[in-house]
Amino acid sequence: MNADPSPAPRLDPALGAVELTRQLCDIPSVSGDERAIADAVEAVLRERAPHLSVTRDGDTIIARTELGRERRVAIAGHLDTVPINDNLPVRDELDAATGETMIRGRGTVDMKAGVAVQLLLAVELAEPAVDLTWIWYDHEEVASDLSGLGRAMRHHPRLFAADFAILGEPSNGTIEGGCNGTLRARVTMHGRRAHSARSWMGVNAIQRAGALLDRLARYEAERIVVDGLEYREGLNAVRIEGGVAGNVIPDRCSFEVNYRFAPSRSTDEAERVVRDFFSDADEVEIVDLAPGARPGLDAPLARRFVEAVGVEPNAKFGWTDVARFSALGIPAVNFGPGDPLLAHADDERVPVSQIEFTERALRAWLQASEA
Repeated sequence: MNADPSPAPRLDPALGAVELTRQLCDIPSVSGDERAIADAVEAVLRERAPHLSVTRDGDTIIARTELGRERRVAIAGHLDTVPINDNLPVRDELDAATGETMIRGRGTVDMKAGVAVQLLLAVELAEPAVDLTWIWYDHEEVASDLSGLGRAMRHHPRLFAADFAILGEPSNGTIEGGCNGTLRARVTMHGRRAHSARSWMGVNAIQRAGALLDRLARYEAERIVVDGLEYREGLNAVRIEGGVAGNVIPDRCSFEVNYRFAPSRSTDEAERVVRDFFSDADEVEIVDLAPGARPGLDAPLARRFVEAVGVEPNAKFGWTDVARFSALGIPAVNFGPGDPLLAHADDERVPVSQIEFTERALRAWLQASEA
């Protein structure tokens, strides 16, 4: 007789955002395996949030109020994580320097603490000052063409109309405006094979590539101010391959570069920068390209949000899905608990105080008549 299957995981927002963070993190949801956590989130919304209309697209869930408010805010977070490395289930620990309670484990920073705040408020705020679109989506931590958010935007464009958007990405409880764009390119140098005992008969592709890598090592990234926030660019080698055998002069060497570019640059301009920099390479192939997002902090709702939270905005250096909202003409910011420097780290951990602060700030703003 087969054993009964494990019961579906259950979430209880009534226990608060901190405990909900622990519950969400303890549901493994590495990219491509988000079904269980999406089922759990959907169950909570259908059972405890009758004020929301719920739509599911694969493992992406969209829940909306329909109150006829003058303005609408979209608030989104992704359900997936990078692979687990013996860091689940989560555990509490005290920070030795501050004495503060931290929740440690995969997903605590990126970004289930933010997801917990969103889920709690989605259930509790039946009469917010603005109409709300809550979004939880799959496949954020992998190639952009797999994104559940992008897929749902294509399938249900009407559901994503909004005046302002907030991504619960980790920002240390501060507001990070916009984001850099990102480009990956494969740069290739060719040569000619020969026996290494007669190397003069060949052309060494690896050594030809060395000149390009030496130039790249001397590259000085720009700092560009966009709408009052300073973005730092970067152009770096992230992968390299080449070689045939230990006694063969290689006839090919390829390396991949990642260019992080300020949101004032278009994708066409970013591509020109990379192609010009490697103009003497034999091949330059663009393998991934996503635009950045301007901060959008001059939008009325954005200004009021900054005033309500009471923190000085910073630039977001990494790419986030604020860019997808920006492409729709919706100003968007990142605002969530957790240090982004700990995202994907094996010692990922989030301060309980940041979860509580994010919840209080977001709740107060969404309930305020001036939101």
